[in-house]
Amino acid sequence: MLAAATPPVVVEAPAKINLYLHVVGRRADGYHLLDSLAVFAGIGDTIEAAPAEALTLSIDGPFARELGNEEDNLVLRAAHALAAASGRPAAARIRLTKRLPVASGIGGGSADAAATLHALARLWRLDFEPAALAAIGLALGADVPVCVYGRSAFFAGIGEVVTPAPTLPPAWLVLVNPGIALPTPRVFKARSGGFSGPGRFEAGPADAAELADVLKLRGNDLTEAAVHLAPVIGTVLAELETLPGALLTRMSGSGATCFALFAEQAAAETAAENLRTRQPGWWVAAAPLLANAPPTG
Repeated sequence: MLAAATPPVVVEAPAKINLYLHVVGRRADGYHLLDSLAVFAGIGDTIEAAPAEALTLSIDGPFARELGNEEDNLVLRAAHALAAASGRPAAARIRLTKRLPVASGIGGGSADAAATLHALARLWRLDFEPAALAAIGLALGADVPVCVYGRSAFFAGIGEVVTPAPTLPPAWLVLVNPGIALPTPRVFKARSGGFSGPGRFEAGPADAAELADVLKLRGNDLTEAAVHLAPVIGTVLAELETLPGALLTRMSGSGATCFALFAEQAAAETAAENLRTRQPGWWVAAAPLLANAPPTG
């Protein structure tokens, strides 16, 4: 019999932003080796898990229609993977509130998978350390481990090597997606050229302006390929460049979401509102940069 009084476990899945992303090599099996600084923004999806006799998934939210609840959904895959690792049945009623665009380069699916691992580990009362959850998550996607740790971090390899980043200053982001999904494998396949060196830094920038200066010495090695596949990304970046107060503009991950970095909340929110007026068909959001965003319930 189910413990009907057991409350659901709620875990936030914040958007993951790549402040820089370098492709530093390629393995013999074809997987690219990366070096990136991933941070989290104060906007995202939500996972709610409750006791049940079987595993079910319901999806609501602004981008619910973009997803199905088929077995290949990352949330369901995460649930099955954790159940297999713990030797217990995959039984829970999971609800995903989808606020982030799908296949958009801000880790929505990966963040959802990581939040699912955390939620079910608590619901099922499993004694799994974050490193163990990250190892399970790596089989689901390269971005899942850094999302499991849920704090600003450098990641290397294919995503399995996660190192805490230095303390980052308060800052705001304006996130923009032009309404297209851009699958990561297509972008990597379209990429050409050589490899970059690592871009890690040790000292934490004093403020948002200094953070922008540090990041300007780095880049996103997938931008050219993404713009080739989806030229509207170039339009988004050009629009972001015009926003008053923008300290840095860049594409996140493999696209198509791009961001502008701001020092102040008011400037970011004003810029976002102005951009929504000019481009009503785009998804635009202003959100704080979360220097440390552990899962919450």
